[in-house]
Formats: sequence, structure tokens, C-alpha cells
Amino acid sequence: MMSAPAAPPPITRSITLAEGMTVKDLADKLELKTKDVLRKLLDKRIMMTINTTLDVETATMIAREFGAEVQLRSFEEELLEVETADVNPADRVTRAPVVTVMGHVDHGKTTLLDGIRETRVAEREAGGITQHIGAYHVQVNNRSVVFLDTPGHEAFTLMRARGARVTDIVILVVAADDGVMPQTREAIDHAKAAGVPIIVAINKVDKPDANPERVKRELADLGLMPEEWGGQTVMVEVSAKKRQNLDLLLEMILLVSDLGDLKANPKRPAVGTVLEAQLDKGRGPVATILVQDGTLHIGDTVIAGPVLGKVRALIDDRGRHAKLAGPSIPVEVLGLAALPQPGDSFQAINDAAKARQVALFRQTQAREKAVSAKTTRLTLESLKQQIAEGEVKELPIIIKADVQGSAEVLADTLTKLSDDKVKIRIIHSGVGAVNESDVLLASASNAIIIGFNVRPDRNAAEVAEREHVEIRLHSIIYNVIDEMKKAMAGLLEPTFKEVRLGSAEVREVFRVPKVGAIAGCLVTDGAIRRGGDAQARLLRDHVVVFEGKIGSLRRFKDDVSEVKSGFECGIGLERFNDIKVGDTIEVFVVERVAAPATI
Repeated sequence: MMSAPAAPPPITRSITLAEGMTVKDLADKLELKTKDVLRKLLDKRIMMTINTTLDVETATMIAREFGAEVQLRSFEEELLEVETADVNPADRVTRAPVVTVMGHVDHGKTTLLDGIRETRVAEREAGGITQHIGAYHVQVNNRSVVFLDTPGHEAFTLMRARGARVTDIVILVVAADDGVMPQTREAIDHAKAAGVPIIVAINKVDKPDANPERVKRELADLGLMPEEWGGQTVMVEVSAKKRQNLDLLLEMILLVSDLGDLKANPKRPAVGTVLEAQLDKGRGPVATILVQDGTLHIGDTVIAGPVLGKVRALIDDRGRHAKLAGPSIPVEVLGLAALPQPGDSFQAINDAAKARQVALFRQTQAREKAVSAKTTRLTLESLKQQIAEGEVKELPIIIKADVQGSAEVLADTLTKLSDDKVKIRIIHSGVGAVNESDVLLASASNAIIIGFNVRPDRNAAEVAEREHVEIRLHSIIYNVIDEMKKAMAGLLEPTFKEVRLGSAEVREVFRVPKVGAIAGCLVTDGAIRRGGDAQARLLRDHVVVFEGKIGSLRRFKDDVSEVKSGFECGIGLERFNDIKVGDTIEVFVVERVAAPATI
């Protein structure tokens, strides 16, 4: 035997490997006996058995020894490849479209859904329907349409943030007597960001003050041009209460879905998305899932996100037990080991050992993702670096301001800052506090939020921290523009971070001669502190009304320097008297934070 190691044979073929493959899987891919692969591993002083999971380096090295190069894939890609290989294109059939209804509160979303459900279901079923599943079917001209009963765009965007594409069409409900409202704009921006076609249902046309033409004008200004005006957007005038034109709306849904050419193959193992999941006292973990392709049967081994299970029962949208569920069918699944997350992908896998492996792989992936989310999120500090690495071609921005005028000026000015390297794209601009919906849209679109004279509400701040979404707050337009220019040039200086000390709610306002207005407050969290670096701001409906110092802080008759949560106190603001009951006073200090060093 030669002392020098023999050079590996020339590369003659290419194989694909999924992460976490076993020695046996590698042997199968190389079309060799397992013992030959084990012998090669022994030669390399590596002790393994037939079921040992290979790491990437070892697998690549061994394949190279047999004259093969390796292309790595994720488990999901490998599974799809295996399943698609045996699939006959002729088996693909048209599937039902999946529709989500969005719109402003009180514009009639629920009434519209109830109207569609009743007119369609009452024909076949006495006593209506027991609605307990977050999605349901209706029949239109011997074809099905599936409606997702999600609570508006938050759920829709949360699914997108997790990478799930569930909806085929969005129905935007706008009241004819009310027109476009803030949540209508939000819904449009969410649907556009997801790239989903929009059908507009102009509701409440039966009301005496209804003005559908005005609604069409307002929507045209937002980029949704009605078809009769030469645009692309289908608009249907309906009355959900009087059940007017609902059939026409359903026909339009079918028409738009035909343009999308929605196909699925009922003969393959099921894949889909988890819509919701809850723990049921008698039945254990129950997941509502939407089958998007393939057919799910009782007894199938399934994996939902990192959760394993075996289907014990399937329950359809009418509460009846079913034996199977085909494409675009929503069902409740019993038999999962734990609760998956809404938006998790879902697969039926014939091989139980493989399913266990995939579950483990996904659990590890989820852990790694949680760690890497902090580093991959777009921030202004890392913008220049990410542009240089070619990761960022455009910078999506969400703008929230105290008045519409500021929002428009900001959107206009920031768009003009785009250069040949990076394009600034405003995906949503609105008035009012930064809310949870904004943060979810930013998370799904990897965007940055700019708040102008407004604050994030409590929920939004928590979600932003969890999802690592950057919120930049300003009160001078020039500063916003300056900061963006510096970020694009990579010259962003150390930033100032605000540390919140506490907040208090104004319960009463006293007018004291020669002193001015004193706010009788209850400290709701943290502590209210006077003096030092502490600064205060007065918020009315999350909009900043005053920013400055606290002039006086009292408990009963005594001057104090600090009042803790749960106690009452009197607060006087320096040179400011316009205080109203219901306002919030926030106290904070500003600390200098060095920008992360660029590598």
C-alpha cells in the first residue's frame, strides 16, 4: 500500500443531500452498498453506524471519494423533490381560491361573511351552521370558494412574517357612506406588500347617504383604479345586510381566481399551513390547517412546524367527521403531540423515521433562526454594510406621523433620497401611534418604522422588541432626512437610546394661581423622577404634545424627587399648562449608545 494518500477519482456526477442525512441515505444517493461507505469512513478513522447522521463536511468528503460532488438542500426541498418525482402533471386539477376579508372596523366584514355563509348554506342545511373553525367553504356554480375568518390584517401579516402564503385573493370591504379610513389604507398596504390581488366590496349601498362614486375616487387615489374607469381592480357594490349582489361578488372571486390559474395535485401527500391551534380539554392539541396541495387522510404521519403527530381525526368546517381533506380544504386535525404556531408549514410524510428527523431538524432551525434574527434584521446602522454586501437593493419604510400633512411630506422627501445603489420604498404611511399592525408589517417586509411626533403603543413596543424591528422616533423633519442620508452613506454616528423610567396617567387637573396647571396623576409603571437628566413628555392618544422638564413633583403637601408605581402624585410641567384628563406623562433619560463597529 502506498504511503501517500491516493488522489480522489475525478468528479463524474452530482448528488443532492439534505441536511441531517444518515449514512444509509448517502449510500442510496451514491447507489452503493452501505458497507462500502462504512469502509471508506473507517479508512478515514471515522467510526459510524448505518443510522448515524452525517455532518456536511463528512458527507461531502466521502461523496468526493466516490467521484461525486454534493449540492446541499433543506429537508423540505428534498422531500418535495422526492414527492414531485413520482407526480404525473396530468393529475393537477383546479383548486378552490382562498379568500381573506379585510377592511376598517364597522364597515361590515362580519356581516358580509355571515351573508355569504347564510345564502349559500341555508339552501342545503336547515338550522344554519355551527361555525367553530376559522375557515369555511361555500359552493358557487358547482365550484368552491374558501373564506378565512381571520381577525383582519394582523393575522394575515403574521402568517406572512412566518413565510406562509395562504391567501389567493383579498376582499377589501369599504362602507359606501364612510369611505376610505385609516384601517382601509392599512389593509391595502398589507395586501400590496404580500402581492395578492384585491377585490373591493363597496358595502352599505342601501343606505340613504351612500356614495359609491366617492369611494371609487378615494381608492383610485390610493392606486386601486376601478375596472369601469380603465383600471385593473374589480369593484362590486353590495349590501351585506340586505343580501344584495353577493352572488355577483362570488362570481367575481371565481373570475379573478381563474386568472391566477390555481392548481393542485390531490394524489400527492398533503402539504399546507397551520391557521390556528388551541388546547382542547377533551381532545388535546387541535390544529386548524388549510391543505394547500395533496390529500390528507386519517392515519397519516404528519409534521406541523417542529411538531410531530399522527392524524386521529379530521373535522370539517361544519363540525362533521371526514375521512380525508383535499386541496384548499380547511380541517381541524386531532393527533398532534404539541401545539404548532399559526403560519407553520404542515406536511404529511409516509416515512415515520424521516418525519422524526425533519421535526428535530426544524427544532434546531428554529433555535438558530431566533439567534440569527437579531443579526439579519435591517437596521440603519448596518444599512451601508448590507448594501456593500449586496444584500439590500431597496429599503422598505413605514411612516407614522401625528398629522397627514407630515406623513405625506416625509414620504415624498424620503422617496427622493433613493440613489443607484438603494431604492427607498414607502410601503405604508399613516396617522397615529405606531401600532402592532405596523410592527408586524415591518417584520414581514423587513422594513424600518419612522415615527414622527408619535410613540409606539405598549403592544407595538413589545412586539418590536421580540421581532427585532427598528423604530426610529423623531420630531424634526430635517433630522429624519439627515439620519437617512447618513445611514445610506454609512456615516451614522453613535445613536442616543431612550431609557424609559416610568409613566403616569392624568386623573385630574388643578389650576393653581401663579403656578398654572398641576396634573393629579397615578403612576402606572416604573417611577416618576424629577431633576438630573430626567426628561418628560406629555402624550395625548400616543401623540407627543409637550417635551421638556418636570417643574414640580409632590406627594400630598411635600416636594419629592421620586414617586413609585401605584402611588398618586401631583405633577407640574415646566412652562406648559395645556394638560387634560386622560393624558399620559412619560419620564425618560437619554443615553448615548455607540454604533456597532463595522467589520
